[in-house]
Amino acid sequence: MRVLRSSLAGGLVLVWIYGISLVQACGGLRGELRPNVLVILCDDLGYGDLGCNGHPIVRTEYLDRLAAGGLRLSNFYSAAPVCSPSRVGLLTGRSPNRAGVYDWIPPAGPDQSPRADAREQVHLRSSEATLPRLLRAAGYDTCLAGKWHCNSRFNSPDQPQPDAAGFQHWFATQNNAVPSHRNPTNYVRNGKPLGELSGFSCHLVADEISNWLRERQQSGRTEPFFAMAAFHEPHEPVQSPPELVELYRPLSNADEEAQYYANVHNMDLAVGRLVAVLDELGLRENTLIVFTSDNGPETLNRYKGARRSWGRTGILRGMKLHTHDGGLHVAGIMNWPAGIRSGRSEAAAVSALDLLPTVLELSGVQLPAGRVLDGISLVGLLRDGLVPERPRPLLWVYYNAVNECRVAMRQGRWKVLARLNSGTVPRLENLTPPTAAVVRAAELTDVLIYDLEADPGETCNLAGRGLPEEAGLLGLLKSEYQDLVQDSPAWEPVPVVKQQE
Repeated sequence: MRVLRSSLAGGLVLVWIYGISLVQACGGLRGELRPNVLVILCDDLGYGDLGCNGHPIVRTEYLDRLAAGGLRLSNFYSAAPVCSPSRVGLLTGRSPNRAGVYDWIPPAGPDQSPRADAREQVHLRSSEATLPRLLRAAGYDTCLAGKWHCNSRFNSPDQPQPDAAGFQHWFATQNNAVPSHRNPTNYVRNGKPLGELSGFSCHLVADEISNWLRERQQSGRTEPFFAMAAFHEPHEPVQSPPELVELYRPLSNADEEAQYYANVHNMDLAVGRLVAVLDELGLRENTLIVFTSDNGPETLNRYKGARRSWGRTGILRGMKLHTHDGGLHVAGIMNWPAGIRSGRSEAAAVSALDLLPTVLELSGVQLPAGRVLDGISLVGLLRDGLVPERPRPLLWVYYNAVNECRVAMRQGRWKVLARLNSGTVPRLENLTPPTAAVVRAAELTDVLIYDLEADPGETCNLAGRGLPEEAGLLGLLKSEYQDLVQDSPAWEPVPVVKQQE
């Protein structure tokens, strides 16, 4: 950490940490009170799984209220079509590829043998300037509750843990709740394993943040807070309260489907508990609530444990692990009574990458120095309804995509996708020096172009049909791909040392 001090006239001292001026941090936008921030992140929730987004069955009363009383973002995108890189992108405001997180991170125990693709090494490096870390340096209290999934060696000194990313208090699991959402056994609080807990994971998360907020207030803390409720729901293995399952059985074709609907409903009830504690503590008015999902819904029966994955994307093409919109286009709601006029809907494309620059501007904190950011501030959109101009398009490069297009770009109304070397580049879960060289040299081929304003379901490919914008879009896609892939680090595999006989 680099700290520089300089005295000014009158004895004022400036302290710079990661490019943050604490003098600036004392006041928010236009000198206003800095907002609290609550990020609610679901796991594998489909865009169409909420009532406010058109689901005909699932009851999401509290989320529908947040949407009606705030800003519903109908073109909100995750940073990746799969969990770990999506979370890294949200926390850093950068494409997760720049952080070297390309796919979901499998757990690696202390006896994990080195892998040829080095996936046991993948983690969110402490050199990344994360949103909670930047806010904490500016005086915010910070808390994480729920799914972490940003390292392989969870709760181990071998890799940075949530506290290294800036979370003062953390209550988390490495990946999924085990054995299911009901009575999980794998939560860790600030480094201490907790064993079996009683209740459903989303409510345990809501209660953890609620209790943390109450304890802050009881201790006299008046600083603003940043809290992240990273729900496991509705990721498999799905387990839901029996009374809610019973509610949906008459409306479902199978018991497994009723379990899923009940799971989303139960998550919504946990959101209600979080909103209630903000009201209870007098924090609601100046708290920015951001609700979204890490990626699109799980594909039913993709793997043995996915029997209860009944998520919907509406008319969007593809699902989780796809670079078509169904894998990336997720629910987006922002609610902030003090700062967002109620009852608004916005169709402009925005991203989880935009959260970091937005919150930093609202909090009066400078952007981290010397970092390439892929997100932009949405303050003008929140305050005045002004749609921001993006200096560069949204870009996703996912080497393990289920569909053949590993590269996707959103530029205005256009969605552009491409294969790598006509599909001859193998699916990759991580980059090592040899595979990094392959993708850096790869050609973008078999391009698809869709007009998402006219064709949100990506059904009509306009490539090769005389589209005036085609040449410009292809040139932009290629240049943005090269910019990102040249800034994508590779992980060095650890050599296996054979013991002599």
